[in-house]
Amino acid sequence: MPSPAPSTSLLRRALPLGLAATLLLGGALAYRLRPPPLPPGLAQGNGRLEAIEVDVATKVAGRLAEVNAREGDSVPINAVLARLDAEDLAAQLQAAEAQTRQAREAIREARAGVGSAASQKRLAQATLNRTQQLVQKGYITGDKLDRDQSGLQTTEAALAAAQTRVAEAEAAVEASKARAEALRVTLRDTALKAPIAGRVLYRLAEPGEVLAAGGKVLTLLDMNDVYLTLYLPAAEAGKVALGDEARIVLDALAAPIPARVSFVAPKAQFTPKEVETRNEREKLMFRVKLRVEPEWLARNADLAKPGMPGQGYVRTAPDAAWPAELQAR
Repeated sequence: MPSPAPSTSLLRRALPLGLAATLLLGGALAYRLRPPPLPPGLAQGNGRLEAIEVDVATKVAGRLAEVNAREGDSVPINAVLARLDAEDLAAQLQAAEAQTRQAREAIREARAGVGSAASQKRLAQATLNRTQQLVQKGYITGDKLDRDQSGLQTTEAALAAAQTRVAEAEAAVEASKARAEALRVTLRDTALKAPIAGRVLYRLAEPGEVLAAGGKVLTLLDMNDVYLTLYLPAAEAGKVALGDEARIVLDALAAPIPARVSFVAPKAQFTPKEVETRNEREKLMFRVKLRVEPEWLARNADLAKPGMPGQGYVRTAPDAAWPAELQAR
């Protein structure tokens, strides 16, 4: 049987050697690229940069007339981001204001009626006084006195009725004013304003859509409150205090980001499936939030993108020094 060609034999011997060399080179490269171990007094955990999300939603039902912001836009606080169709509310407000004017006219008429009834009562009282004097002197009989007393009682009842009409007219004015003010508030609510200064994350509705009360139009990110959540075992979390200095290193940014510990969970919890620890997965961990320093955010607002993965570092010893690669810049 003829022997294999020399080139084929050499190739078979070279393949294992090349594979071994590749594995050795890859191992050496992985060792060199492996991050150096943390010095004593520091703890590390993986996480993602997050920011507080705030929904801009309708307070009243209506048809969306306009949306003035798009995803990615930075918006200041109290900026009008969208408007609902308010023609119906404007018409109701005009009607309520007209009712207020009508009720005020009714007050003037009722007060005039009170004045007239009071005048009639004074006249009836004066007539009764004269009749009493004449009866005492014997000039007239008691029948006239009875009629004058009845007349006085009639004018008193008319005066009381007129005063009641004034009170009712005043109450009608207050009711119409309250209705008009409620409609003004509702009309103002048709302008959806930014509750915070932030960045538009989602645009959830478009002009022409009819939304119920509470319908979401936009979702904003509060870029003044950006943080990273990590999970630490009890041995390390117990040494971390609120306000402690921290560092965040994102995969996309080489420079460390200065941060502070803003939250340490009061009790342990099961870690999410995507969280990995440095050594081995722990069943129960403590959640820790690292809030990015506002001064850094003010200078680097465009670099902090929620959702970016990275690592968070905290001190577990107050005298631990940050290594050179974690020094704040």
